Amino acid sequence: METKGQEHTEGLLKRARRNTLGDLLERTKERMPDKNAIAYKGEWINYGKLDNLVNQTAHAFHKAGVKIGDRIVIMSKNSQDFVVAMFALARVGAVMIPINYMLSKDDVAYILHHAEVNGLIASEEYASLLDDAAEELKIQVRYLMDVAANEESTFEAWTPLSLARDGESTELFEADIEDDDLAHVLYTSGTESRPKGVMLTHKSIISEYVSSIIDGKMEESDIAIHALPLYHSAQLHVFLGPSIYIGSSGIILSQADPESLLRTIEKEGATQLFCPPTVWIALLRHPDFDTYNLSTLEKCYYGAAIMPKEILKELAERLPNARFWNFYGQTEVAPLATALQPEDQLRKLGSAGKPTLNVQTKIMGEDGLEVARGEIGEIVHRSPHAMKGYLHDPQKTEEAFQNGWFHSGDLGVMDEEGYITIIDRKKDMINTGGVNVSSREVEETIYQLEGVSEVAVISVPDPYWIEAVTAVIVPKKDVKLSETEVMAFCRERLSTFKVPKQIEFTDELPKNPSGKVLKRALRDHYGK
Repeated sequence: METKGQEHTEGLLKRARRNTLGDLLERTKERMPDKNAIAYKGEWINYGKLDNLVNQTAHAFHKAGVKIGDRIVIMSKNSQDFVVAMFALARVGAVMIPINYMLSKDDVAYILHHAEVNGLIASEEYASLLDDAAEELKIQVRYLMDVAANEESTFEAWTPLSLARDGESTELFEADIEDDDLAHVLYTSGTESRPKGVMLTHKSIISEYVSSIIDGKMEESDIAIHALPLYHSAQLHVFLGPSIYIGSSGIILSQADPESLLRTIEKEGATQLFCPPTVWIALLRHPDFDTYNLSTLEKCYYGAAIMPKEILKELAERLPNARFWNFYGQTEVAPLATALQPEDQLRKLGSAGKPTLNVQTKIMGEDGLEVARGEIGEIVHRSPHAMKGYLHDPQKTEEAFQNGWFHSGDLGVMDEEGYITIIDRKKDMINTGGVNVSSREVEETIYQLEGVSEVAVISVPDPYWIEAVTAVIVPKKDVKLSETEVMAFCRERLSTFKVPKQIEFTDELPKNPSGKVLKRALRDHYGK
């Protein structure tokens, strides 16, 4: 039987050994209080100031009744308050649920009710949407982000975060939480009818930070741009979190428009940038790309979608000082799984690289056994990065972790050196006339055609082929392409059954805020 003295000792040991997101920021502040932490709207704050704001906000949350385990939604574009709220919630022990701000009211309502949230944090533009979507829920707190304490707001039920924390203590706020407690629930953008809530603990997130730092060669001296949405795990957990962990400096942009990115790189001497391929393409196509001084840009990362080989070659030519990394993974592994290093970009062009520091990866067949090198199978992982499961969905959780591995849903091959190449998402394989075609292979071929800016290959229903290979192409500015020209180009380079049966031209491909092409939207549009 344990005595009170033993319980007290165990409590002290637990606190001394703890490693949560709140602890992470505290350590960085202790090491470098005067170092520039983040910049927003042209204003830098140091780590001492950031930590003070986090503590004041945490005290305000606690005073309002926010407690360990409460589920709090954040809906906002990138801002300083987003970062502050994230770490403040971590210190209180509440669970942060960042939401895609492009979702419809019905989708937002589903997430709020599914997650059983009891708190809302939002920028003013999304407050009304959250109020409507949260109908019938018992919402305990509502806070407005990015609003000055003395600024009047039309939202009476909402309190500006700046006002709530004004005058609160800057002393460290501590809650009785543990490393493996739930920190975030991230809802997948989803290929299914309803998104799934990915449960990530402090432990899984921080182990992923370590892999990102080591395999991404991140350093304290880096000046990073955080422009992709922070509600998404890629920008949030592969770049922002690791940046704060090691004490580098980060510039927060509200969105990743090419003009702002180019201007910020030059003005701030940024050394690090992450973009999905669609944004890298938009940067290259910007008319003033070559007029900006981008020479400080040394560490460039891509991910979230497959980078066309021709685009990667062009980036290497036009950014000669930059080194490139390919980061691959899923939200369910927080989200980094594999990395292709700069020295391998040309030697292993098109590969997703090798498993990162804290990840074990295999290629598995339908029988649950590892396939031979060079054979196609499903990519599976074991890692402390991995989620705790899907919120309120034990069946989907069990399916995802069959045989004790996390099943990614991606098809790939591993070569003799252990490098992985993504063949396709299972859902993006096209079964045309009974033969499987990889949409990626067709896309890579079409990207080699001069005049193609972007392309997405999808399947559309067909009475004869069942699924017809269809290419949706965005031509470069002032370039005219014809269906005949594209078809002829493909016939010279692809097997007959892989050549698109249909070519469509458009001005723009639909994308989510993280830059992924929305193939489901294309299938819905062209499949009618």
